[in-house]
Amino acid sequence: MQTYHPKQWQMNYILRTHDINPDGVHIVLNWGAFVVGASFFVPCINTDLAVKQLTTITDNSSQQVTTKIRVENGRLGVRIWRVV
Repeated sequence: MQTYHPKQWQMNYILRTHDINPDGVHIVLNWGAFVVGASFFVPCINTDLAVKQLTTITDNSSQQVTTKIRVENGRLGVRIWRVV
């Protein structure tokens, strides 16, 4: 029987410039579907870091957005709307 060290079970990933990881969990967002008037909710605990990461991504792509820290369906997170 082979034994595994706990670190062998951890997934290594490359965080792309348009992905976020506010709580250490890799989140891939579908930026192609993020048209004017659309919004999405990112459930997370570290909301300040999530807003910072989302703002950095949208600033680099010249998208204008509004972000709000919210509780939706009992889950804390950040909702982001594309306004222009």
